[in-house]
Amino acid sequence: MTKKYPESETSQEPATAWVLTDGKAGDETQCLAVAEALGLAAECRRVAPRAPWSWIMPRLGLIDPREAPSRPGSPTAPPFPDLVIASGRRAVSYLARIKRESFGRTFTVFLKDPRTGAGAADLIWVPEHDTLRGDNVIATPSGPHRFSQDRLAAARAAPRPEIAALPRPRVAVLVGGDSRNHRFSDGDMAELAQGLARIAAEGAALMVTASRRTPPALARALRKLAASGPHIMWDGSGDNPMLDYLANADAVVVTADSANMVGEALASGRAVHVFHPSGGHRKFDAFLGAVSARNAVHPFPGPLKVTTCEPIDSTPVIAEAIRQRLAAHRARLAQAATGERT
Repeated sequence: MTKKYPESETSQEPATAWVLTDGKAGDETQCLAVAEALGLAAECRRVAPRAPWSWIMPRLGLIDPREAPSRPGSPTAPPFPDLVIASGRRAVSYLARIKRESFGRTFTVFLKDPRTGAGAADLIWVPEHDTLRGDNVIATPSGPHRFSQDRLAAARAAPRPEIAALPRPRVAVLVGGDSRNHRFSDGDMAELAQGLARIAAEGAALMVTASRRTPPALARALRKLAASGPHIMWDGSGDNPMLDYLANADAVVVTADSANMVGEALASGRAVHVFHPSGGHRKFDAFLGAVSARNAVHPFPGPLKVTTCEPIDSTPVIAEAIRQRLAAHRARLAQAATGERT
């Protein structure tokens, strides 16, 4: 049966978009970053497959029948958008189902390796240290993030009063916490706190932001340090001021438990100093090796560098690749619709 495309489907109209994840903050943030770079107000759709389907995903291409597009209230229920940007292993099979049930009309994008090969989506983004390659695969040094150069410039032009009052050099300190591959031992926490205290004693003003994963003992040490001089630390209320800290920093210190956080720091155009807690992962090490080759990251503790550098910002590169291929895809749909009407 031939798919009939609606009259309104042309390559000239604004595209509609979904962000499809299982709700993990890191995955959803990266997808939203790409949508924003495309100028699209994407709708977040979150899948929550039950066992046993969640156990086997993305193998076999199965989805939880409760979340099939045909089921009322399903997060994947039509009308389908022009574009779906997905991430996370649990979203892979759902993305394929949307592609099939939209009769190929929906253009699909997957961020990171889907573990099922390059055929998982129309376009796939992976970091350079991943091995997946193909005609529809793009690879960049760092991942997408929401800290665009325009947003950083605006925050730099109009700093918050508490930031403007700080002496220079100002150092943004981005602290994560325990993760699947990293653990902050007592020794790690002491080493990080002592390294920060040293650069503070040398005259640096610290702008500290911690996360929900930050060990309580480390958070207490950071608060004590922030209260000891002309420093500021986010208290966890309201929006995280990380963007403002990065925009107005002369240097950055970031913990190596989050590739997303390191990627955000690299967009600042400032020297990024990376602290390694215990543990690690070969892919993360490969990522740091790739950006180290560009002289963008430095070890911490170590000498504080306040030199500027070219921002490593892959988000617009990823967005442009999607924009071009989506435009070509929509043009083909419009041509097919014109052919059916003549």
